[in-house]
Amino acid sequence: MSGNCTHLYQARVLQTDKTYCEDCMKRGDSWVHLRLCLTCGYVGCCDSSPNRHASGHYLATGHPLVRSIEPGENWIWCYRDEVMAGVVQA
Repeated sequence: MSGNCTHLYQARVLQTDKTYCEDCMKRGDSWVHLRLCLTCGYVGCCDSSPNRHASGHYLATGHPLVRSIEPGENWIWCYRDEVMAGVVQA
């Protein structure tokens, strides 16, 4: 299931209690799905959301790894390598 990603060692934050996109909440906007930055813990909305905050966070910071925090999903995506990098073990 995992692709060729060399950034998994950078994962620091694997869980969050947040259930909202931080930037959408500030703007009063809505989102579709949520992604957790595994470097700093930022929670942003997915690319199917109008604002694409998770991708924007990657472009602004260079933090390569996010995971889905949707119920029942545990996959990790690497923006830099553009691959499914693995899964978070429960």
